[in-house]
Amino acid sequence: MHHQPPPYSYKNSVKSDISDELINIYLQRPLASLVTRAVYFTTVTPNQITVIATLFGIAGGIFLGVQDAHLTSAAICFYLKDIFDSADGQLARAKQLYSRHGRFLDSIGDYIVDLFLFGGIFAFLLRIGTELPIAFLISLTGFLGISLRVSYHVFYQTSYLHREKRYGTNRLTEELRKEDYHEDAETIRLQRTFYFLYGWQDRLMNRLDSWCMAGIDERNDSVTARWYQDATGLRLGGFLGFGTEFALLTVCLLFSNVQLYLFFTVVVLNCIWLLAILYRKTVLARKLSGRRNQEK
Repeated sequence: MHHQPPPYSYKNSVKSDISDELINIYLQRPLASLVTRAVYFTTVTPNQITVIATLFGIAGGIFLGVQDAHLTSAAICFYLKDIFDSADGQLARAKQLYSRHGRFLDSIGDYIVDLFLFGGIFAFLLRIGTELPIAFLISLTGFLGISLRVSYHVFYQTSYLHREKRYGTNRLTEELRKEDYHEDAETIRLQRTFYFLYGWQDRLMNRLDSWCMAGIDERNDSVTARWYQDATGLRLGGFLGFGTEFALLTVCLLFSNVQLYLFFTVVVLNCIWLLAILYRKTVLARKLSGRRNQEK
């Protein structure tokens, strides 16, 4: 007999409202809950939902890159990718099915989708007459931008959730440790792949975080807690995740305007990322230093 899960709880399926993206809180996760509810009492697993999300994303990139670009079909596929990408985590949290295997599978799937997205954009730019070096540079800049922005968002979201004693499946860095070898061989392979793809990004985010904190005169656990639990910093980082990115992508594709999406992803979102970094480096670091001095 299969173990019957407890009654479905939307509240138990979502992350913290403070650290999550606004568009996820008010749109994506409520929509994703329809998928979660539909499969909650079935044998469908979060990992299977992850694979479906990845396939939708791959299809979106193909529709974008083919000779006669099907932008509406691409938009639908990318949006469904984002919905199912939310649903896999919500199902895992609702049914307490966290796993290291799923954590790595999800992130590797995102990387593959990003490759297909910007590969499709590269093909699209060539098709409309953009010179090859320019098309490559724009696509590479877009790919690196989304990768690093999402890593930044995940770094602070994970740091916040760890402080809240929640969702300990994710680590800030995922180098293989002694305890990881207790996992099955497939999970270890996925972890090695994840570390190859994301390890340098995670190390970069750690260094960036240390650089931003350098302005704090004295640090203790209280100061560190306020640093990672700061609502403004988390809200700014909340514009840099996949939910916001794919919502913008979907709207731009529905209006057949790939160039507008490129403006958002290469210019606007990178400016927001820079603002988030400067906020932590200047405003928040100074604020916490001042508060520490007052406590003396």
